[in-house]
Amino acid sequence: MKQILQELLKGKKLSFEEAKQTLLSIGKGEFEGNNSIISSFLTVFMMRGIEGHELEGFRAAMLELCNPVDLGDIQTIDMCGTGGDGKNTFNISTTSSFIVAAAGIKVAKHGNYGVSSGVGSSNVIEHLGYSFKGDEVMLKMEIENVGITFFHAPLFHPAMRFVGPVRKELGLKTFFNMIGPLVNPSNPNFQLTGVYDPSILPLYDHVLKNNVERYAILHSLDVYDEISLTSDFYMYSHNGKEKFSPSDLGLNTLSPKDIGGGDTVEYAAEVLTNVLSGNGTRPQHEVVAANAGVAISIAKNIPVKQGVEEALELVHSGAGIDVLNKLIK
Repeated sequence: MKQILQELLKGKKLSFEEAKQTLLSIGKGEFEGNNSIISSFLTVFMMRGIEGHELEGFRAAMLELCNPVDLGDIQTIDMCGTGGDGKNTFNISTTSSFIVAAAGIKVAKHGNYGVSSGVGSSNVIEHLGYSFKGDEVMLKMEIENVGITFFHAPLFHPAMRFVGPVRKELGLKTFFNMIGPLVNPSNPNFQLTGVYDPSILPLYDHVLKNNVERYAILHSLDVYDEISLTSDFYMYSHNGKEKFSPSDLGLNTLSPKDIGGGDTVEYAAEVLTNVLSGNGTRPQHEVVAANAGVAISIAKNIPVKQGVEEALELVHSGAGIDVLNKLIK
């Protein structure tokens, strides 16, 4: 590792295999108790950035280290953003995932407890009565019968215990903030993700292009890691790079306060259930339809606007609450 660090400090870029093997060593506990080595390694990439093939190598290591889930021939989509945008929106991607499931698409949702927001997808779904599980048979049965299942990240990525203390000590964003949405243990066929920094768009594009069938990566120009409808947004996908405005989707431009998330898990759960019941506000309905619509367009391979129209109908109908109730019954 010291040799790798010396070369990195001289400006060397790691190959895919070097990145993979180095993170495998860390994830297997070979440097347990030597936080300075791990910290130095993370700091290099905080200073000079990360290359697409390095991120892909780190992703490969994390998937090799994880507890994998084989869902067989079930075609699935994951919907998960990087977080870290500091915007404190309500749980848009989590809410959207139930609308996508209501559209007949199988959703394998990877998530965790909130860090920057305080109320992540795991916080809100657990508050609503969902019990996290790591058993492959139960997860497969759930996605077959309900149309959605949740992969609570700590149950599937035990190797993170070796870097968790270092990340906490640093208190800064590292490349692990980028990896989360890329390491769903079930290897979904399709992916919708969002990034807090536009410089990450081409990195994710490189990784997803090589590893999933169809995908989209979102970034709103006013720095949301999803479609916020408060500004135009970029979308990198299997179809190329595009820029959209809310009106391109047939939707209204919103104010940041329209999609605020509050400070408690109770409020977050209330917003989620209201929207899924068709009883949210117009802005809440539209922002969920925008994100769910892109996911529907990916999975069904249809135009984005058509996916958004389908999602908006489902939101207004209250179809999402039936999926939630079936999941937590």
